[in-house]
Formats: sequence, structure tokens, C-alpha cells
Amino acid sequence: MLLDLANQSSVTSFILVGFSDYPQLQEPLFLVFLTIYTVTLLGNSGILVVIRINPKLHTRMYFFLSHLSFLDICYSTVFTPKLLEILIVEERTISFRGCMTQFFFICMFVITEMFMLAVMAYDRFVVVCNPLLYTVAMSPKLCALLVAGTYTWGALCSVILTYSLLQLTYCPSKVINHFGCEYSAIISMSCSDPSFSQMACLIISILSEACSLLITLASYVVIVVTIIRMPSKGGLKKAFSTCTSHLTAISIFHGIILLLYCVPSSKSSWLLVKVFTALYTVLIPMLNPLIYSLRNKDVKATVRRLIKSKLCSQST
Repeated sequence: MLLDLANQSSVTSFILVGFSDYPQLQEPLFLVFLTIYTVTLLGNSGILVVIRINPKLHTRMYFFLSHLSFLDICYSTVFTPKLLEILIVEERTISFRGCMTQFFFICMFVITEMFMLAVMAYDRFVVVCNPLLYTVAMSPKLCALLVAGTYTWGALCSVILTYSLLQLTYCPSKVINHFGCEYSAIISMSCSDPSFSQMACLIISILSEACSLLITLASYVVIVVTIIRMPSKGGLKKAFSTCTSHLTAISIFHGIILLLYCVPSSKSSWLLVKVFTALYTVLIPMLNPLIYSLRNKDVKATVRRLIKSKLCSQST
């Protein structure tokens, strides 16, 4: 285990600053984040239940969507409970082991979701551009391999980055100007040369972002060209409707990640780092089930059927 490696510093815990610079906002933020987290859990769990009980949704697209919902639950749960805790307690600490564990899982789940969205873009490309060969081209075995590959790559990148952080020595001040163990916040605590870790982070970030965006953009360029060439307006509308939800989710996810990369490294920019981190770890997991369910007739029909059956059982 990576966490069994001995760290060279004497630091055993960190103090999380969170949003303590704004004491008047602590309670409102707690209520907002608690509401978002509750909706996230209910929404994504609901998606998983709906996909499971409706045979119409036992398709490749919903197979990938179920994993997306699972990832949303996971990486929201890695960050949000600790964020809620430090908003209401005075002792805002996290152990060194807990900090590295949190970083490992948030890194793994975010990178995995990045490539899961790319896999879903490829799936949309196949269904729009080769509909007659879709069931053959996207075989159950290939779908399972694609999903396994995204989890494997996410875990591998996370192992490398966590290992690089464990090799650093950390300053006795122990104060992390963040609400969680995000990479830039951890690296700012280092008293040793972080060059190797920063290089590893740069390579993995560029490689992951570039590859996932390239797959996504290439898929949608071909999709758009195919849609434009469609003579039937009905086919055009159907093809467009299969992609809009996914394209919306991709735009929000990558847009916020890229904004976070663009934040300059300075003390005055830490508030922006916290806000953007909160957006992609707390808000995005809530938006995905809303994006995919509000435009989907089968999902809405299944939810209505569940509500009706629940009401009927209560009335009897």
C-alpha cells in the first residue's frame, strides 16, 4: 500500500482552512452544499435504480450512464462530507493518511469520469454514424473492456501522483488553504523540491485532458458532419437528441476543469481554486442525472410509473 510508505516529514495531520475567512457564510454554505449533496445522492441513485428496473434501458448507452452515475456518487462522497464537517466544527483537521487517501480517490474518480465521458462520445459516434452495425461494433465485451480501461487508467494515474506526493517533506505549518486535499493545495505545503511531482502531474494532466478531449471532439465532428448530410428531418432530430444531453455534460465538466487549470498560482487566487473545485466535485455530480433524465422519455416514464406504484401501495 502507498500509505504504508514512510513520509520524511513529522507532519501527521493538516488544518483545512475551507471557507473560514467568511464566517458569516458558514451556515448558508453548509445548507447549500448539504442540499446539493442530497440531490446528488438521490438523483444518481435514482438513475441506477431506473436503469436496473426498466428493460428498455438495458442498452450500451445506459450501461455507460450507470457507471457515470456511480462515479458521480463516489467522487462527490470523497469531498463533500469533509466539506460539510469543516463548515460546522471549529477543529478543521484531517490526518496525513486521510489527506492522501482523499487525494488518491478524488484523482482516480475524476480521471475515470473524464474518460468515461470520452467513451460515451465514441458510443454516440457509433450509434449515429453506423446504426446498422451498432450492436456488432459495440459488443458487450468491448463495452466492458472500455469501462475497465477507464477505471484502470484512473487508478494508475492516481497511484503515480499519490506516490509522488508521499515522497515530499511537508512544512510544520500544516495549514492547507482549501476545504480538501486538492493537488495544488497539497503541493503548496511542501518544503522539499516538488519538481518530480509537478512534472508527473503536468504530464498526466495534459495526456488525460488531451486524449479525452481529442476522442470527444473527433467523435462529435464526425457526428455533426453525418447529421448535416442526413436528408430526413426526422432522422436529423433523432440523431441530434441522442447527443445533446451528453454534449451538455461534457461541456460543463471540461469547461470547469479547464477554468481550474487557468487559475494563476497566487495567494489571491485561492478563493477561485476553492470555488472551481467545489463546482466540479459538488455541483457537477448533481447536474449529470438532471441533464440525462429531463430530456429522456424512458427515464421519465419509469420514474412516473414508480411514483404511481408507490402512491397506489400507500392508498391500499
